Amino acid sequence: MSSSTPSPSIWDSVDSNDLLNRAMEAHYAEITNAVRRRGHSGSSARDVVHDLYVKLAARPDVLQNKSSIKAFLCRAAINLGIDRQRRETKEARLFSGTEREALSVASAGPAPDHALEIEARLAILRQAIADLPERRRVVFILHRLHQLTPDQIGAKLNISRNMVDRHLRRAFAHCLDCLL
Repeated sequence: MSSSTPSPSIWDSVDSNDLLNRAMEAHYAEITNAVRRRGHSGSSARDVVHDLYVKLAARPDVLQNKSSIKAFLCRAAINLGIDRQRRETKEARLFSGTEREALSVASAGPAPDHALEIEARLAILRQAIADLPERRRVVFILHRLHQLTPDQIGAKLNISRNMVDRHLRRAFAHCLDCLL
């Protein structure tokens, strides 16, 4: 057993919180240096050791029956430092880029004015259908709204299939012209 770690008999008489406090005081420099050797700056290493103390303060009994409290604290701090570095790296990747880049990314949803545009186009289409001659309008409505085939429309209106096709072509062309 090293001289920096008291013998277990001395630690047995100490309560868990006191054990944590004494161990952190006794080994603070070694724990901080261990974290710094893993790539943390001085202030970052101190933050990691502080975070370790806060975590262990919630569960101080973890230190009971450890053969080397110093080794345990150093390893725990190093692991906490590694977790912090991974989190910082992930956050840097997630939040990298500028606001300009973020605004240039296309939205998965429709544009805010999309609903207004649809309403305006529907109003134009309604007016275009209303402007059709009566027979052409009836043929168009039977085909588009009631899903009747040209043959069914011809039989219903007593007109030829060719006339139904002609009415549909002209109705579609008129609606398209109005929308453009």
